[in-house]
Amino acid sequence: MKNMAVIANNEHLSNNEKQNFRNSILSLSGALVCLAAAHIYGRIFLQQDIIKALIFLAGITIIGLPMLVTAVQGLVSKNMKYAMEILVSIAMIISTLSGNFLLAILIPVILTFVHFLEEKSIMGGRDAIEGLKTMQAQKAIVEKDGKEIEVDAKELKTGDIIIIKPGMSLPVDGEVIFGTSSIDQKSLTGESIPKTVEIEDAVFAGTVNIDGNIKVKVTREYADTSFQKIVKLLEDSGRIEIPDTKIVDKFVFYYIPLTLVTALLVWLFTQDINRAIAILVASCPCGHLLINSAPMIAVLAEATKKGILIKNSSFVEHLGETDYLIFDKTGTITNGILEASNFHLDNAANFKELVMTASCVAHGSLHPISRSIVSLCEKKNIDRDYEIKEHIGKGIEGKKGVDVIYLGSYNWIRSLGYDVSDKYEDAGACDWVVKNGKILGCIVFKDTPRDDAAQTVIQLKNLGVSKTCLLTGDHFQSAKKIQDAVGIDEMRCELLPEQKLSHVEKTMESHTVTVIGDGINDALALSKAHTGIAMGAMGSDTAIQSADIALMNNNLSNIPFVIKLAQKTKNIIYQNIVLAFSVSIVMIFLAGAGIITPIVGAFFHNIGAFLVLINSGRVLSKNN
Repeated sequence: MKNMAVIANNEHLSNNEKQNFRNSILSLSGALVCLAAAHIYGRIFLQQDIIKALIFLAGITIIGLPMLVTAVQGLVSKNMKYAMEILVSIAMIISTLSGNFLLAILIPVILTFVHFLEEKSIMGGRDAIEGLKTMQAQKAIVEKDGKEIEVDAKELKTGDIIIIKPGMSLPVDGEVIFGTSSIDQKSLTGESIPKTVEIEDAVFAGTVNIDGNIKVKVTREYADTSFQKIVKLLEDSGRIEIPDTKIVDKFVFYYIPLTLVTALLVWLFTQDINRAIAILVASCPCGHLLINSAPMIAVLAEATKKGILIKNSSFVEHLGETDYLIFDKTGTITNGILEASNFHLDNAANFKELVMTASCVAHGSLHPISRSIVSLCEKKNIDRDYEIKEHIGKGIEGKKGVDVIYLGSYNWIRSLGYDVSDKYEDAGACDWVVKNGKILGCIVFKDTPRDDAAQTVIQLKNLGVSKTCLLTGDHFQSAKKIQDAVGIDEMRCELLPEQKLSHVEKTMESHTVTVIGDGINDALALSKAHTGIAMGAMGSDTAIQSADIALMNNNLSNIPFVIKLAQKTKNIIYQNIVLAFSVSIVMIFLAGAGIITPIVGAFFHNIGAFLVLINSGRVLSKNN
């Protein structure tokens, strides 16, 4: 009873859940008191069977009525998650009508004890999630009028300036405006190596400042942080529905009438009501309700350690069967750290003017080319007064008064009516700069494939991916170099986002397609594919919204890892189906044969659930 009271007062439960637990404890206590009282009364007053029966009936009513109400609600709503309550209520009613009051009260008492053990395990999982939440600081130090004031982190507003000292956890997402430091981002990205941050770098809630004093401008409030998105996904993990397990729902729907018919036939042929009751109790389908949820909770826990967020059932439904995998180029298969390798001047006086003009609009974009342009100049000298509009897959437009700046690809600038030269297109990624109708020039960048890109492609082949494809907006020469270096089967270049989408749609007609991109330029393709995986999604709403799976880091090795995890999870779900069904059949047979009694059945009906839980735990094993 002490453990039950602890669960009922768990601070992580809602008030309604706490009240339900307290009601269960009260009804269990009342039933046990009635059970003891009936037993004692029967030993003292041997001839008072009516009073003894009334005491038993009081106990049965106390503990059985709530279960009976739940069973009726399950029948009315046709919600088969209450199959156990339905079967046990029928068994309890039959026991009572047959005069077996002891059995009628012991069955719900034992089941309530068993379910408290189950709830304790669930509380363990919930406590783990609540423990994760503590990694996001609840207090913050705000700088106001030169003073440091401690406030509740939930009160922080966008634009507030907070001070993060060494050893402190960040309460919200923000941008560094003063100082440099090393940030431990393991909780979000799974990366063990701290990241060095300086002015204008993004930092995220749940990460830890290691060695420097920094000031951070709040960009996302407490409830809207990347860290809270991870917690929300974990809390929703048990609700992910996998189409392949719909057979389980259909089975449970027909399971109750099948069990009732079996119990009735056994009773008719054996004339033993206890065997029929044992069938009803022992056949409770607890394991079936965990077939899908147990492995998914385990796999989300394993994936989150590596900074992998799984949003929906495509993880199991399609990812493990991928035979055509599409990569974006810049920032996905390549490092995304572009270096200026050349430039061409038209109307710009010098390279500095070219770069400073481009930076006026580039600072408002997360594209790797834009970030590289900003890194070429002194950040403090950038003119940030331009109203910026990004044309996905094409370029950026900026306006300030009568001034207009365009920064973008060769094709886009030409489509705007400007006569730009194509002789630099073979040199690498190239962005042209136009201001007030004059072509200032272009900046040529070079990019390199990630060190693990070629090995990742080989691993994907070994996992059953028969064809890989590179889709990019870059020109042919730049894309061809990356394709050859990495060993990708196909390549399509100079594509706009809608053209990438068209290729994905056409390929999906004959293949199971997974798309891997950065979640911004590739949002359309990511959302359309059988499975979309966003690379480096930390802090990106677009990535998390458009993709089925978000990798919070840029580690390519996580792609074969998550595909292998999907294949393993699907196999375990099928194994769970076999285990749960087999246990149900065996338990019905043993009960029908009179080998197990109703009381024993009340203890052992959870064997299927335990086997499913144990098997689901194999998701976490590296050797299976």
